[in-house]
Amino acid sequence: MAGKKKTCLIYGLLPLVSGVIVGFLSGSGNGYESMAKPPLSPPSWVFPVVWTILYILMGISICMILRKEDANEAEAKKAFLLQLVVQWGWPFLFFKWNRCLLAFAWLVGLWILIVQMIKEFAKIDKTAAYLQIPYLIWVTFAGYLNISICFLA
Repeated sequence: MAGKKKTCLIYGLLPLVSGVIVGFLSGSGNGYESMAKPPLSPPSWVFPVVWTILYILMGISICMILRKEDANEAEAKKAFLLQLVVQWGWPFLFFKWNRCLLAFAWLVGLWILIVQMIKEFAKIDKTAAYLQIPYLIWVTFAGYLNISICFLA
């Protein structure tokens, strides 16, 4: 059981810790205030608050998955890790390298991976899957912001 708790702790903290590191390395948010933004654009302080909540929900969800003894666990972990790794790329594309359209395409791919993760989680624990719905909604909203900023630039 101690091994499961350690694994849960590692997987549970991974989104939050990696999110902070990626944000720092990519310069997330740099220049956001000076960008031409569409209606419904939130102030810059909203992003770290929302992402922190989403990362915590990811950590809770993956721990819920890891606590169950289920044959689908390996696929759920793969889906979780794949979407997380892909998520790490977006801030670099958008903020650091200014590749607006590529960043949008990347978000579409991320959105598909999040849906896949939710499906894999639902096979094991529906609550863990439901906890990822805010993440899917936020990435959808991020797609709106991303493509709108591209067209307004």
